[in-house]
Amino acid sequence: MFLSKLVGRTVKETPRDAELISHKYLLRGGFIRQYAAGIYGLLPLAQRSIAKIEKICREEMNLVDGQEVKMPCLSTKELWDESGRYSAIGKDMFRLPDRNDKPMVLCMTHEEPVVFFARSELTSYRQLPAMMYQIQTKFRDEPRPRGGLVRLREFTMKDAYSFHAGEDDLQKYYWRVHEAYMRFFKRTGCKNFVSVLSDNGMFGGKFSHEFMALVPSGEDTLITCSRCDYKANQEIAASPFKTSQEALKSLETVSTPNIKTISELSKFLNIEDQQTCKAVMYQTKEQELVVALIRGDLDVVEQKLKGLLQKDILPAKDAVIEAAGGVAGSTGPVGLNLSKCWIIIDKTVLKSTNLATGANKADHHMINFNVERDFLANLNDWQKQRVKTGDIAAARAGDPCPQCSSELQETRGIEIGNIFHLGTRYSQSMNCTYLDQSGIAQNHVMGCYGIGITRLLPALIEEHHDDRGPILPITVAPFDVHICILNKKEGDTEQKALETYEALKKAGIEVLLDDRDEKPGSQFADADLAGIPLRVIFSPRNLKEGKVEFKYRDNRSPAQLIPSAEIISFVKNAVAQEYAKYAVD
Repeated sequence: MFLSKLVGRTVKETPRDAELISHKYLLRGGFIRQYAAGIYGLLPLAQRSIAKIEKICREEMNLVDGQEVKMPCLSTKELWDESGRYSAIGKDMFRLPDRNDKPMVLCMTHEEPVVFFARSELTSYRQLPAMMYQIQTKFRDEPRPRGGLVRLREFTMKDAYSFHAGEDDLQKYYWRVHEAYMRFFKRTGCKNFVSVLSDNGMFGGKFSHEFMALVPSGEDTLITCSRCDYKANQEIAASPFKTSQEALKSLETVSTPNIKTISELSKFLNIEDQQTCKAVMYQTKEQELVVALIRGDLDVVEQKLKGLLQKDILPAKDAVIEAAGGVAGSTGPVGLNLSKCWIIIDKTVLKSTNLATGANKADHHMINFNVERDFLANLNDWQKQRVKTGDIAAARAGDPCPQCSSELQETRGIEIGNIFHLGTRYSQSMNCTYLDQSGIAQNHVMGCYGIGITRLLPALIEEHHDDRGPILPITVAPFDVHICILNKKEGDTEQKALETYEALKKAGIEVLLDDRDEKPGSQFADADLAGIPLRVIFSPRNLKEGKVEFKYRDNRSPAQLIPSAEIISFVKNAVAQEYAKYAVD
């Protein structure tokens, strides 16, 4: 490819709305262009990289007996009604009518369409296990698109779905795919990534893992142990949390004028934040108040809260708080109208004694509150049904590990893949069965396996870059080699460069040749933004001495002057060595 013909120009200025390094370099390097919020087009450089990612992905999925299919982007409402997700999923899902006013869905995931395949094609235990995968466009009406290709409304995913005759078979296959993912990410050049326990979210099932690229710009908080192998997304990370146990004191209501926050309350009462119980308030779509009671020094994980409640939640409105008997700035559990609210109690409140909490009276709080004695023991059977207890707290750095009690650590990551146990969540609701050895119909046990194809490119750039642009691993770089020609009209400089270009192409090496008559600084700046790992520079001065300059984009070693007669064999060998770095047994 001649650079003069390449569609996609470089941009000198940093785009104002580009927060992430990858977003900045993908725009400046001519990889992508924005159509609308969360909607980008891929120019040739990006498309070539994405195609390489897809190729590696297909190879790894085929190695675990995957069969590639293609499911439609557009699905009928009826199919999603079968699983119950048409009404369960909120505004993230695009819904639209066709020309006959038939309700349709733009698929954000493909459990329903793949089960449609399976219930007509996988009808006998003899066909199991079976896995179908696709690389397909997904649509999600993301409320806060960000980071260029990191969080999009239209994106490309590899999603795979496996079907099994039992849980044991699924477990074995789940870990086969886990290993395939480890190989895939290593082959694409992702060095700093981990597999962590995660939440199943809208997908159902009992357990799941996320694959996270560890970068400071990541939007997910990961909790890891400093000693053992515990790793989890903060959405599900747990800790036993250190709690203080004192002899129970008498409950009192005290005046706390103009005290609205936990920090103000702690200072006023001369206690630590962890000696308080705060009420974090939400509401359901049915206008019911949800009061999350948690120790004052901790934060609520909304995903955990929704899991306990089994309902979607929104920030609470003042009218909903007042209707349930709450008082903003002084809400506590005692005295709330449980017919109009749910109360979720974190385990830290259950284990702590003599806490300060809201009194549901303006400018007043309770002290020496003990949830079992002062609240739970006073509920009747019906009221107890409106109260749930469990873990809704966010684990933090410094908290004890749930496995070995060592200190937990925090890091940031970008989710680049996930695998889910689905069980019979979809096969049962959609009547997807096979005949077992006794001829009895059984529901398939399912697994789900996703990779963010478009998201992986910016994640790699977040890990591999310098202050001049991306430094892409050769396995996903748009080209293997970038050739620059300085002062191309002098002598036979251009001719020598073209001969090398043609020879490398003939050898199967992907080459981008800068054939423009640009100054060296401009050529090198554009080459840096392209992120191609190997560079060959032809100049009249070096050719007079029978030499050609070779350098690595990552500057791992000083530029080398190679005899011009040896440059083709040298570059071939350098390319082979680069690919070998990412080979996985």
